[in-house]
Amino acid sequence: MLRNVRSTAQENTMTTDLVKHLSVFLREYLPRDCGFSTHTVSNYALSFKLLVGFVSERFSIRPCQLEIDHLSVERILDFLEHLEKDLGNSTRTRNNRLAAIKSFFRYLEFARADYLDQARQVHAIPLKRFKEPLVDTLNQVEVKALLDAPPPDTFSGIRDRAMLHLAYSAALRVSELVGLMMDDLRMPSLDHIHVLGKGRRERVLPLWKETKVLLREWLSVRPQTACPNLFVNARSEAMTRQGFNHRMAVHLKSAAKQQPSLLSKKLVSPHTLRHSCALNILESTGDIRKVSLWLGHSSIQSSEIYLRVDPCEKLDIQAAGFPSGISKGTFNDAEDRLIAMLTDVSRQ
Repeated sequence: MLRNVRSTAQENTMTTDLVKHLSVFLREYLPRDCGFSTHTVSNYALSFKLLVGFVSERFSIRPCQLEIDHLSVERILDFLEHLEKDLGNSTRTRNNRLAAIKSFFRYLEFARADYLDQARQVHAIPLKRFKEPLVDTLNQVEVKALLDAPPPDTFSGIRDRAMLHLAYSAALRVSELVGLMMDDLRMPSLDHIHVLGKGRRERVLPLWKETKVLLREWLSVRPQTACPNLFVNARSEAMTRQGFNHRMAVHLKSAAKQQPSLLSKKLVSPHTLRHSCALNILESTGDIRKVSLWLGHSSIQSSEIYLRVDPCEKLDIQAAGFPSGISKGTFNDAEDRLIAMLTDVSRQ
């Protein structure tokens, strides 16, 4: 019995290369050296929790006993297939998990040079291509029904109205909304709000008049608490992503009674409000650059998905007309430059 206790204690003190480097990767490399947000680090940690759980089951050993060599290309490919077939993950999620794994092996390239060959093999795993569907959006009537669903005379209703209106008018991600601090509001005028977005990109957005009114109502009932977050729950703690998702789901059911077309939507999520605001901006301004700036996208290419949704843009293109009098041509008589060069060299 004593021998078993000693062996267990020795096992607990043993640290494999995978445990050691994965800890440094998540706790130091990503937040300190790469500047990744807490949300991103959490997603990476979840990816590896799923991976080591899958691989340890395949090798019938405990996760803490896994070595880096266990994360071979074959095992990683099996894991990616497991995500899609067994867990029902989308191709986009599969690619995100793979990106986290590749990032870890990129860290290993300079942390442990003896894993260079294995890292190169992992980097060679391609991202899986997939059909990118059109984004789901709500029309103005549906948006209004959802935003007005929370009761205006209760603590949670006043807070939820302010959250939903702010999420829509500022096209905020859920992480941006629940991450807002009291200091991010310009007091007392509430003219604009400071947002720390994805990739630590900052932006300052003006607030709509109605949004300012609802925020003032929320601030008048917000509990006096040491919590610095703008939105708090009934326990005076910071509102979480899950908490906001739950509150929105509750109000969506109520809004669907007033606007039955909401029931025909495949999935109405907090991100649907962001998409709806983006399409509203595009329809109002006709400028995709303004959409990109308002949403805090890293490049204008990220905003081009809304050009495929907006029918007004297509009508503008059609109304502009196309050049007439241009006949189809051929290049049969044009000499290919490569063939001409090869012919010239062969004659020398």
